Amino acid sequence: MTNGGVSGTVVLKRNRARPVLQRHPWIFSGAIERIEGEVSEGNVVEVRDAGRNWLARGYLNRRSQIAVRLLTWQQDEPVDRAFWRRRLARAVAARQTLADDPTTTAYRLVHAESDYLPGLVVDRYSEWLVVQFLTLGVERWRDEIVATLVDLLAPRGIYERSDVEARTKEGLEQRTGSLWGEEPPELIEVLENGHRFLVDIRRGHKTGFYLDQRENRGRLPAFCNEAEVLDVFAYSGAFGVHAAAGGAAQVTLVESSAPALDLAQRNFALNGFEHRSVEYVEGDVFSVLRGYRAQGRKFDVVVLDPPKFARSEREVKRAARAYKDVNLLAFQLLRPGGVLFTCSCSGAVSADLFQKIVFGAAVDAERDAQIVGHLAQGSDHPVALTFPEGAYLKGLICRVW
Repeated sequence: MTNGGVSGTVVLKRNRARPVLQRHPWIFSGAIERIEGEVSEGNVVEVRDAGRNWLARGYLNRRSQIAVRLLTWQQDEPVDRAFWRRRLARAVAARQTLADDPTTTAYRLVHAESDYLPGLVVDRYSEWLVVQFLTLGVERWRDEIVATLVDLLAPRGIYERSDVEARTKEGLEQRTGSLWGEEPPELIEVLENGHRFLVDIRRGHKTGFYLDQRENRGRLPAFCNEAEVLDVFAYSGAFGVHAAAGGAAQVTLVESSAPALDLAQRNFALNGFEHRSVEYVEGDVFSVLRGYRAQGRKFDVVVLDPPKFARSEREVKRAARAYKDVNLLAFQLLRPGGVLFTCSCSGAVSADLFQKIVFGAAVDAERDAQIVGHLAQGSDHPVALTFPEGAYLKGLICRVW
């Protein structure tokens, strides 16, 4: 797409303008009275209320339940190349402290709606960028966005990981591959909090690494000196490496993926911890933890960082049972005075509901627990005040008796 010309107008139903006035970035199809003009999907539209007062400007996709994603509330701000450059430059500038930190070379640069660029994710992994075009609206600006990222950041290469379910809902095919510059190596070495990690940006979870847990991982070492630590849903061992760095006497990693555990083993070696007492356990997490309970095995610290159990509101009840089950097992495996790091990345599960689930697990385990800290996504994954849905990662640090 080469210009920001508006191709039509979306007129809202009566009394449906309030979320737009409050700068929420989504307009659902049910709020729309009519669409005026010949508008192609993905094109920029004006949004007006039932009295035809101008409200905002965004891009349209009638194939999606979220029919319009808003880009600007300023009538004199066209959506053109200059718009994308300004927004991208602002997001990059907001991460300048991370860019200047020699101990961390992997973090999020653009966080979609919460960086006021709905549908766009950009992550930095050392000298490479990984991008996700999640919606048709940003897909139309793909070439301009890539060119702007090259100009602003001068990476060695840009790789696309648009292999996400969200694109299907937008009527788009999933896609991966190099977009610009050098082809990335099989594994990229990055730094996080001074620790070294190998990341597979081609096939790894999300864009290769759970960048949103960086600050939470940085809090773990303070609880790990001489501790026996159980890292559950360990993936490539990032929490486990931080535990070892904190002086853990023994670290057990439980993960269902053999390739992920192989990478975890390499990450421990990369940080000089290969001679530590580290146990790599491949298997179903729930089965492994029940086995430990049957054996009477105990730990001083348990980390629970499960995948997204609820992808929609319809799945919340089932997800709540899974969260309660795994937290119950963790409470049963902790020694008195032990510490539980427990998280949920399911946006459909609120922080309040998650705390109630963990409370229920503690009661059923007949354990006393104190909240000594709250966990959330890192500062490179900001939450726009007008978009509370952006606060998807939540967690608790509990002292257990």
